[in-house]
Amino acid sequence: MGLIRRKVHTNHGAKKPEDFVKLPNHVAIIMDGNGRWAKKHRLNVAMGHRQGVETLREIIRHTDDLGIKSLSIYAFSTENWNRSPEEVGALMQLILDFFASEIDELDEKNVRILILGDKNGLPDKQRDALMEAERRTGDNTGLNLNIAVNYGGRAELTRAARELAAEAAAGKIAPDDIDEKMLADHLYTRGQGDVDLMIRTSGEMRLSNFLLYQCAYAEFLFPTVLWPDFRVSDYDDALTAYGGRERRFGKRL
Repeated sequence: MGLIRRKVHTNHGAKKPEDFVKLPNHVAIIMDGNGRWAKKHRLNVAMGHRQGVETLREIIRHTDDLGIKSLSIYAFSTENWNRSPEEVGALMQLILDFFASEIDELDEKNVRILILGDKNGLPDKQRDALMEAERRTGDNTGLNLNIAVNYGGRAELTRAARELAAEAAAGKIAPDDIDEKMLADHLYTRGQGDVDLMIRTSGEMRLSNFLLYQCAYAEFLFPTVLWPDFRVSDYDDALTAYGGRERRFGKRL
């Protein structure tokens, strides 16, 4: 059984930037529900992940069309290695397939790809594909597409702390010089700003170790739709809901 196909590229009825009260600069998405979608359709879990890529293509295109500056997606966590060898293998193959099929369009649309996570912990083919995507799009100035692969939020913070400690030990900085900005500059997302809107599909309500520092003041939305069924219209609904939020950052309005 193959994918449940739907048209892409058209996005008829999708909203335009002027249709929103305000748009976030940085959106993060936990693409949850692929396994449950596959079970619902009596498919193996690999087909759920593959259908999820169809959704991802549409969301990336629409994010770019709206002029949002950064989109961070959770593709593969450090904990995902604990899944079955079959599922891990399918996810690793999807990484190769995604970049093989999408890199030309992403580069042409001026999208800059940044990989969040430990690339050295990946198999050689996947590591090389990710590094080549970063190299090829590194000078692009459009949408920042942050793809978290072999990523963990605590590991990212630990990595940043080690880098700062090494700089302090070498006398490059004084411990008292370390502040929030300096720490942020040692994160994978340095220079992009914090997450404004975090979306997790499938109704689960937790961060699952994703962008812990960057989500300190993010607005959260948890639509119940499974990721492979998440449409551009659902995304527009989430962006509209964000536009209606009052962001106080600890202050009184």
